[in-house]
Amino acid sequence: QVQLVESGGGLVQAGGSLRLSCAASGRTFSSYAMGWFRQAPGKEREFVARIYWSGGTTYYADSVKGRFTISRDNAKNTVYLQMDMLKPEDTAVYYCAARRYYSSSDPAAYDYWGQGTQVTVSR
Repeated sequence: QVQLVESGGGLVQAGGSLRLSCAASGRTFSSYAMGWFRQAPGKEREFVARIYWSGGTTYYADSVKGRFTISRDNAKNTVYLQMDMLKPEDTAVYYCAARRYYSSSDPAAYDYWGQGTQVTVSR
């Protein structure tokens, strides 16, 4: 069982930065791949970034590539999403998710989810 708690969301102007954190409980965090997803009002949940259990392989949605960076610290049971050059279209609730070993861009592949953190980017 893994419990996830996101933090770091907020209101920021376009062009600004935010760093989201996702703290995980459980002794086997290092064996879980992690993903970040987001959901804007009236839209489906979409993939943002993912990282393998080892941290050596990462993938990004085209819409955030070059602006967002996913990383993890297995010693702290935490995964991060550094978001730079934010745009109004990045406004959404951001969720972290976990599944064993290999990451996926499909939200249905994940077993555990956090409660989400709101990110709002103003013009």
